[in-house]
Amino acid sequence: MKTISLDQPIARGRTADVYDWEDGQVLKLFQNWFNLENVQYEFKLARAVHASGVKSPAALEQVQVEGRNGLVYQKISGKPMLELFQSKPWRTIQFGKAMAKLHAQMHACVFDAAMPPQKQRLKDKLADASALPSTLKLTLFQRLDSLPEGDRVCHGDFHPANIMMDEENVTVIDWIDATRGNPLADVARTSIITLGAAASSQIPNAVVKVFVRIFHSTYLKRYFRLRRGGEAEYRRWLPIVAGARLSENIPELEGWLVKQAQM
Repeated sequence: MKTISLDQPIARGRTADVYDWEDGQVLKLFQNWFNLENVQYEFKLARAVHASGVKSPAALEQVQVEGRNGLVYQKISGKPMLELFQSKPWRTIQFGKAMAKLHAQMHACVFDAAMPPQKQRLKDKLADASALPSTLKLTLFQRLDSLPEGDRVCHGDFHPANIMMDEENVTVIDWIDATRGNPLADVARTSIITLGAAASSQIPNAVVKVFVRIFHSTYLKRYFRLRRGGEAEYRRWLPIVAGARLSENIPELEGWLVKQAQM
């Protein structure tokens, strides 16, 4: 078994730290409090996503290092699109088009594995959204039931921080919220994340807010050129996804999300 120095991670997170491993590999080593069942679920999910044909890191094996559970992943080169966007805002339109192309490619992939259904995930989140008035919550449940299921790979948290880019490759990371479902709901989730950031204190700079809105407009326009049709249904998903995001307890977004859920 390879030995590593646990005080020298290349990245730190709340649930896990990331270390260099073998050539072309990284080790995601989870904190001791993180349940083994959740580690195994992430491994199964990552392998299913990669097998679907989506541009994602390959999950190679489960390991244990000094009593901590870990997953070995293919190492991904490049920087997050968000970091590149912040340092090169003049490339806003290019980034928006690149993200749309990547999302459209993802949604062309059928999720054959027995993964969580998207609509059930949204129902669970709506049920947990305590800031939603009860009458509005009931309305959103009814609207959700009327919308079609899907069988495509849906990321569930698709935004520039979860896209790694270099000169040759673009790869999507952080698949823990992935579901089998309707692509238009996944696009709506990206819209709610992006527009919510621009509408709140998450982005304090007024000029950056403008760039983010241009980025989103470019992304959405290009996505619907690549996957034609569905704009009307996409708009029906927006209030539902906004209501579901209220379950994540983000104070600076709460008022804005309630307004979106009422649309």
